[in-house]
Amino acid sequence: MSADLSPTARALLAFESIQDRPGITGAELAARLGVTDRAARRYVGILREAGIPVESLSGPYGGYRVGRGARLAPLMFSTPEALGLVMAVLQGWHGAADGDHPVAAALGKIVRVLPASSAAPVEAMRRVSAQNPGDAAASPDPQLTATVAQACESRQQLKLVYRTRDMVVDPWAVVVRHGRWYLLCWSHSARARRVLRIDRVAHASPTGASFTVPADLDPVRDVEQHLADGWTYQVEVRIEAPIDVASHWVSRSLGRLHPDSDDTCLLHGTTDNPEWYAAQLAATQLPFFVLAGDEVRAQVQALAARLARAAAR
Repeated sequence: MSADLSPTARALLAFESIQDRPGITGAELAARLGVTDRAARRYVGILREAGIPVESLSGPYGGYRVGRGARLAPLMFSTPEALGLVMAVLQGWHGAADGDHPVAAALGKIVRVLPASSAAPVEAMRRVSAQNPGDAAASPDPQLTATVAQACESRQQLKLVYRTRDMVVDPWAVVVRHGRWYLLCWSHSARARRVLRIDRVAHASPTGASFTVPADLDPVRDVEQHLADGWTYQVEVRIEAPIDVASHWVSRSLGRLHPDSDDTCLLHGTTDNPEWYAAQLAATQLPFFVLAGDEVRAQVQALAARLARAAAR
């Protein structure tokens, strides 16, 4: 550490170090600043005098950390960091690059504060997404999604407008699968579990009532099983493996597994895309037989023929 740094610069460096490594010890902070432990404590004192809530905790998991209410310094991104952040956002956002949507506005702010060398590739990435918007309607409203997520956390019952009908639900969990946001809930009107697409929720407000989440709830499992039901073509497949082995290889999006014998199990599912379903079965790398579902059986035969031709001399 350069001895030419001013006390203010060292205090700012201390602030950055504490932000980057919550729980940093006094000795670690002193080493980062290149000063003694006593001097490091003095710079922490300068930060506190400036109104920055630096907390110190004792014990093996103690150290310095920034408390709530701190006004953070402006964010600085390198080009790889900015590109990675924008790509991560665009994986779940398929709307227009310019517009009033909070995601579009946030992406615009990121691009505007970047240096020119970083902004150009990030802007190009953003424009590519804008030219290939995909299913933009599947992106739910952020504020409404936050309301639903908070109700899940606080166990508060919600009144929803879903598409055109009113519903009262116990919101159990929000699950993101395949780029879509789902609400797993108990519908009081249907008296059954329901999986709702949040982008189809027009309004959500707490009723003031509370609820209890089922003890055996597995949100991801329940949503995936729901997504595997209700499609056009019925399928029954015997998997030549015990159910505990098959469960590690067979995606829950294909359907439900049931025990058949000690060495086999049955898969019951539905699909609108037999070709995709056949490819997913082959990808399990487990021996299987299509017991029912002529559409899927035909696609398995076609896939086998293509593979045989590919392996021919």
